[in-house]
Amino acid sequence: MDIESASYKDQYCKTSWKVVLTLAYQSFGVVYGDLSTSPLYVYKSTFFGSKVRLSDSDAEILGVLSFIFWTFTLIPILKYVFIVLRADDNGEGGTFALYSLLCRHAKIGLLPNQQPVDEELSTYSLEQRPPMRQGSQIIKTFLESHQRLRTGLLVVVLLGTCMVIGDGVLTPTISVLSAVSGLRVKASDLHEHYVVLLACVILIGLFALQHYGTHKVGFMFAPIVIAWLFCISSIGVYNIFRWNPGVFRALSPYYLYKYLKKTQIDGWISLGGVLLCITGAEAMYADLGHFSQCSIKLAFTCAVYPCLIIAYMGQAAFLSRHPADIERSFYMSIPKPVFWPVFLVATLAAVVGSQAVISATFSIIKQSQSLGCFPRVKILHTSNHIYGQIYIPEINWILMVLCLAITIGFRDTIMIGNAYGLAVITVMLVTTFLMFLVMVIVWEKNVLIALAFLLFFGSIECLYISASLTKVHEGGWVPLVLSIIFMAVMYIWHYGFRKKYEFDLQNKVSMKWLLTLGPSLGIVRVPGIGLIYTDLVTGVPPIFSHFVTNLPAFHQILVFVCVKHVPVPYVPLGERCLIGRIGPKEFRMFRCIIRYGYKDVQKDDHDFENQLVMKIGEFIQTEGTDVLASSNEFTVDGRMAVIGVPTQRGIKIVSLTKDDSPDNSLSLPLSYSKSPTMQSFQDIEELESPPFVQRKKVRFEIPDSPDIDPSVRDELAELIEAKEAGVAYILGHSYVKAKRNSSLLKKIVIDVAYNFLRNNCRVPTVALSIPHLSLIEVGMIYCV
Repeated sequence: MDIESASYKDQYCKTSWKVVLTLAYQSFGVVYGDLSTSPLYVYKSTFFGSKVRLSDSDAEILGVLSFIFWTFTLIPILKYVFIVLRADDNGEGGTFALYSLLCRHAKIGLLPNQQPVDEELSTYSLEQRPPMRQGSQIIKTFLESHQRLRTGLLVVVLLGTCMVIGDGVLTPTISVLSAVSGLRVKASDLHEHYVVLLACVILIGLFALQHYGTHKVGFMFAPIVIAWLFCISSIGVYNIFRWNPGVFRALSPYYLYKYLKKTQIDGWISLGGVLLCITGAEAMYADLGHFSQCSIKLAFTCAVYPCLIIAYMGQAAFLSRHPADIERSFYMSIPKPVFWPVFLVATLAAVVGSQAVISATFSIIKQSQSLGCFPRVKILHTSNHIYGQIYIPEINWILMVLCLAITIGFRDTIMIGNAYGLAVITVMLVTTFLMFLVMVIVWEKNVLIALAFLLFFGSIECLYISASLTKVHEGGWVPLVLSIIFMAVMYIWHYGFRKKYEFDLQNKVSMKWLLTLGPSLGIVRVPGIGLIYTDLVTGVPPIFSHFVTNLPAFHQILVFVCVKHVPVPYVPLGERCLIGRIGPKEFRMFRCIIRYGYKDVQKDDHDFENQLVMKIGEFIQTEGTDVLASSNEFTVDGRMAVIGVPTQRGIKIVSLTKDDSPDNSLSLPLSYSKSPTMQSFQDIEELESPPFVQRKKVRFEIPDSPDIDPSVRDELAELIEAKEAGVAYILGHSYVKAKRNSSLLKKIVIDVAYNFLRNNCRVPTVALSIPHLSLIEVGMIYCV
């Protein structure tokens, strides 16, 4: 049940100044690479992407510098550092973290299998507060009472998610291509094809490094970004004092007005290039789970912000005296003796700049999958020390292919910049809207304060979006197409998941019907334990009745296992498992609900059977006591209890030595148990031989304690006997199709799109560690 992932967060939370400084150092290589490389292309995209041209006066260049300064100050510093980073979800950030906070404080989530007992999780963080403000209560009630608004909110969240994925495609492309294009400053006769080829080689190498994980990549890349910030700030200081010390005048907001007054509509269109100065600001929040608030704020305010402001001012000073060099302003402003060292550092920094959004893309895909909004993909945990650092192979290679396609297809950083800007600012606008709801519903701030936040930052971002939309035909269509494709995939998957769950809920077996059957359930009860996997958290799933209708025999002990995700970043190990009983004791039917957070990484657990037996034994032992009564959930099934790490007071588990005889003890291999009538001892020996890894054997014992009730002792003995007889895993192999009277659109969505995704994604995680000889798949058609 994934002990390791719980320890990652514990280590992460115990931060000291030494840890903060270490994380701040790593954040340079992961979070700020994208933001720090924007000076490579901002001025070029601003002037070449519009009709604004530099004149002999300094009005244009000072106006653009003023826009860069105030945009860089208001959005990354004021919005993200001082406000948005505070809205962490138990240390996690990103679009889904905001959505998770909202879902916990208001009934606006669309996950169908949530329970009131989930609110008792320590990470749920629902504090006792005074009555909500009237304005906050009105907005909360309005959202909760309208299904379409809740669906619309999910669509907005998915839009932000898809734009982050678009950033993961466009950032590596524009950063690397801008860096290597500096070669043409010294080799003007170098053909464009060679520049594109070099960029493609660098991109392939970048994505090939991802499987080493953020932890190793961060330590390797951090010195490069630090060296890069030192280079651009030093060059900036040199250019300011050599060419035009008067550029400090641009810090006055008067030059914003002066620039727009002179350039008018062309100046407004040019803002689509200015906004590229804040590319990567969202990564500070999206990558919050990899680091910490304090480390990210420390690195940005003390190093990144001043270095970049000086770099932009230095370029502006150079361009005020060399307006003809605007196409390659950064490389032309470098003093000749240090050109090649700076070029090398720039190329390496561009590679690092891509790392921020790649890491953010991995994180947000993981969150989407956990909340039922993305098809199943393979997720690997890459660090044993820092919680939340993951690698997704499929997404990594898809991003690489898309990056290469855009690099080869466009070959022009101006058109890529047009696409990039629209993706960046859309994510920021989504964050602003969600932050407004968080301030009202979660923080319970005055609605007027939250509305002021929305209007102030929303108006700034809408100004930049309007400028970017004028360039849709010049490359801006790329993020729109990518977001539409990914949004369609995510929404179709979520829609199909909900419809399938609703079918299970509507067709679950009636408890009254089960009670009328008696302890035998009207079928033959054979020795062993049957684990039936289902998405339902209450009731008996229809797969059970479908199975016994065709084969009226089942195991003497039935356990309905549900693996579900809750809207919290992680679930502590001691609170992960819920155990309850279905029906009277004589039925020997239990329910096990295993809860994960959207940042928890599920791992194959070959010891699951023994852990489950221990937890059921613990439940049987504590059933009816005050311990259970104080931590249960009353449902139509009976009582559910949180069972933490087993204390072995109900059942003891003992490892067998080579001298122990399996014939004289209750033991079996951990990863493959089967009824003796279905598998011979020879089969077990074959499974234990290579290439399978030999598993240790254990036996279960009931302590000789007079405190154990005789009826409890009998039930524990029956549980051990059933474990000895074997464990079978029953999974539903469902076929989902739309009803005959469904609309044509619904038939296309379910019969074509959803089934295509189900057939081409990974199998459920619970099936990955199940021995083949213990697996029973029950086919069933879902008409939704």
